[in-house]
Amino acid sequence: MSRTTATVAASLPDHWEELVTTALLGTDRRTPPGAAPGPRAPSALLDAAAAATVRRRAGLRPARPAERPRPAPEDPRPPLPPAAARRLAVLLADRPGASGGGRRGASPDLMELLPQWLQAANAHGYAAPPHALPALLDAARGRTDLRPAALRFAGPRALWLARLNPDWRFALRAAPGGGPSAPDLRDPQGIRRLWQEGLFAERVTLLTALRSRDAAAARALLEETWATERAEDRLMFLDSLRAGLGPDDEPFLERALADRSRNVRATAAELLSALPASALAARMAVRAAACVAVDRTRDVPTIVVEAPHECDAAMERDGVAAKAPAGRGERSWWLGQLVEATPLGTWPGRLGGRTPEEIVALPVADGWQGELHAAWCRAAVRQRDAAWSRALLGEPSAPEAGGPGAVSLAERARLLATLDAGERAVWVAGFIETHGLSEAFQLLGVCAVPWAPPLGRAVVDALNIARDAGSYPWSFSGVMGLAERCLDPSEANRLDALLAIPDEPEDAAPGAASYWSEAFQRLVTTLRLRGAMLAELAPEEPAP
Repeated sequence: MSRTTATVAASLPDHWEELVTTALLGTDRRTPPGAAPGPRAPSALLDAAAAATVRRRAGLRPARPAERPRPAPEDPRPPLPPAAARRLAVLLADRPGASGGGRRGASPDLMELLPQWLQAANAHGYAAPPHALPALLDAARGRTDLRPAALRFAGPRALWLARLNPDWRFALRAAPGGGPSAPDLRDPQGIRRLWQEGLFAERVTLLTALRSRDAAAARALLEETWATERAEDRLMFLDSLRAGLGPDDEPFLERALADRSRNVRATAAELLSALPASALAARMAVRAAACVAVDRTRDVPTIVVEAPHECDAAMERDGVAAKAPAGRGERSWWLGQLVEATPLGTWPGRLGGRTPEEIVALPVADGWQGELHAAWCRAAVRQRDAAWSRALLGEPSAPEAGGPGAVSLAERARLLATLDAGERAVWVAGFIETHGLSEAFQLLGVCAVPWAPPLGRAVVDALNIARDAGSYPWSFSGVMGLAERCLDPSEANRLDALLAIPDEPEDAAPGAASYWSEAFQRLVTTLRLRGAMLAELAPEEPAP
């Protein structure tokens, strides 16, 4: 401290607010306390402020120390192999938008590979490196689709960190047992206490976790407080019964049909209709069978429909919505709901012992085919009935590009989801071979990853045909992105022949050939990168 500063510090009291006011007004308009006007006034102000700052800091009383955080829990899982840990750091360092948008070039999109990397790491049961946890939580914060896999990989230390950083509190809500007071699921008293006293999000998490372990115990817990829950809470709690739904849930769901909330009644009816042996399903079958029959007096057996003329109180109690949406006729609206909730096993006996394929092939009189088949589609999805899904999908090569009951790509995708992965892949491959890729994007989204060889070949062949035809390349960017994530990495060597820049047809979009070559280069690079990722995650073979 200079001699001037020492003099000022000794002679002036600590008038901090006055010093601030002087600095704001300027020393030419206001002289600092204890200083003479003139050219030395600014220096005197700064000296006084420095002295006052030292005095104020020295005069602070020490605060009570905060409680030291508890140590992070141990993660007993095996650590990542070193190469896989380095790969994770590279994937987490890549951020959306780093390329500046526009044309992607031939470089792989690393952030799109992170979900597959996490899935593979979790399958091997590895623990996350502690130093990678902050970046992993930041990535999961920005992408909700990453959260389940990222939190599973991050393990208990992620929850420990989330309690220290408000930006990561989502982990406490998303991870089962993540709440600060969440008990061990083997602790009945803790479970009951949290169910009675916890926040809504904690209770939903608890019910969902318990349902996956002990469906009956979760249902019993819900029944205890059902009458006192709010309607919107009852709806969310009821939805948790979808996991592990079984015949034992029927008595509780039957009582829920009398709930005060229309949405709760509708959800209970939907769940009951997914149980083909339930009493509600039997009641719906009686109603629907009275509306649909086969007329054998015609030259060709034909399905005839007599839709309901009213929606009575019993139908409403069983989940039939009386008010039709705008643009829908009431009778067709009621019919669709009845057929959708009827067990599909009802129809072969009702319609002459025919198989599902034979039933959907029958003509339907008076323009009711669309409504009837669409309702059968919804029933097949709800009841996970593969036989009916096959019948309604029809052959993938059908000229109308769809089956008898599939009136939209979204419905076909839902029907496909009821089939096993191999059958799904073969059907979509046949669809692509006949109709191309432009209609197949939604269907590809329900196929298992990595794509089975027939599907992978069909996609690559269709992309190659589109390139050779001079098609507008950017319209296939979505399918190309799916191929990067879903093709089997072993296909990379087979694609090398597609990397050359072909001659552009006269009517091709300008620059299309270069774009296609770039896109195939990115595809091959990404497939090889995915193959390397999987190899890095594979456990090392013990030395002989």
